[in-house]
Amino acid sequence: MKQLLTIFLLAVSVPFFAQNDTTIYKIVEEAARFPGCESLDTTIDVKNQCAQTALLLFFNRNIAYPWEAREQSMEGTVVVSFVVEKDGQVSNATVLKDIGGGCGAEALRVASGMNEALKQAKLKWSPAKKSGQIVRSQVAVPIKFKLEDPPDFVIVNGYDSVFVVVDDSLTYNGGDAVLEKFLISQLKYPARYRDSCIIGTMDMTLLAAPDGQVKVLDLSDYWNLGNEFRWEAVKAATATWGQWKPATRLGRQVPSSVELSVTFRPDAARCPQAIAKYEKSVATADEGSRLFNEGKKDEGIAKLNEALAMFPNNANFLYLRGQAYMNMNKMTEACEDFKKVRATVYLDVVEKIIPLICK
Repeated sequence: MKQLLTIFLLAVSVPFFAQNDTTIYKIVEEAARFPGCESLDTTIDVKNQCAQTALLLFFNRNIAYPWEAREQSMEGTVVVSFVVEKDGQVSNATVLKDIGGGCGAEALRVASGMNEALKQAKLKWSPAKKSGQIVRSQVAVPIKFKLEDPPDFVIVNGYDSVFVVVDDSLTYNGGDAVLEKFLISQLKYPARYRDSCIIGTMDMTLLAAPDGQVKVLDLSDYWNLGNEFRWEAVKAATATWGQWKPATRLGRQVPSSVELSVTFRPDAARCPQAIAKYEKSVATADEGSRLFNEGKKDEGIAKLNEALAMFPNNANFLYLRGQAYMNMNKMTEACEDFKKVRATVYLDVVEKIIPLICK
C-alpha cells in the first residue's frame, strides 16, 4: 500500500535580544521556509504557502510506508521536530509523536537526511527572522500516514509500467530449469579476463512485455565484477526475447518483471581453486544466515565473518552481516557494513537505512 501524507508547517519565533543569540525560537515573525520558492516575486505569505507545499512534496516523495505498519493497517499522524539553524541547515531532528509500526522512525529518517538531500540539489532552508534578524527556529511537521489499496502497477525509470498485482504470473516457456540452462548457454565470460579467475554472481530485474520484448530494469553487481561482465549479463538476459508467457491482469496481458541471477565462472586451467573458494564462501554465508535466523546469533555472525574473510568487499555478504548487526542493535557495526555496500553497489534499501543509523 502507498502512503498519503498531509503536512502542516508550524514554525514561529520570539523576541530577538542579541546578535549572538543562540535561543531556539518557537514563535517567529517570519517563519523558516523550505527551499524552492525564494525566487518568486510575490508576498511573504505566498512564499510561505509555496514552501509548505514543497515540504509536503519532499516528505511524500521520500517516505516509504513501513511494512510493519502496512501489515497491521496502522494509520495516524506522526509529528517530527527539528531546528532550522541560522545557516539554513537542519539539526536536532526528533519524533514528538509516534503511532508505532516504524512510522516514527521512517519520518525521522527522512528529516535526518534532509541536509544531504538539499545539499545535492544545491538548496537550503531560508532561516526564520525576528525584527529583521536571522534566528534559530523550531519546526514541527505533522505527517499523516493513511493507507490506500495499492495500484496494480508501478512506473519504473520514469516510463516503464510494471504490473505488481497479476492474476497469472510471468513464466518462461519450458519452466525455470529450461531458463537456467538457456542463460548458462548465453552467458559469455569476457575473453580478456579469462586468466584472471574473476568469479561472482549478478542479480537482475527483467521486464517482459506482452509483445515479447524484454528489458533489464536493474542489475546488482555484488561482486564488483565490472562493466564488461555487466554487459555480458545484460546480453544473456535480453536473449530471452520472445520466450516468455506474459503475465495477465483482468483478462489482458500486461508487462511484468522477474528476478534473474547469473554466475560467471572462469574455465581457465588455473582457476579451480578460485571457484572452490567462491563456492565455499557462498555456502558459509548461507549457513551464517541460517544460524542467525534460528536464533544462534553469535554463531551466525561468526560464519558471515568467515565468508567475508574470503571476500572482504562482497556487497551481499556485507549486507547480510549489516542486517544481522541491526537486529542485534549494533548500529555502529551495521553502519560500517552498509557504507561498504554502498561503495560497491546501489541498493535503495541501503540508501534509506544509512541516514537513519549512521551518526
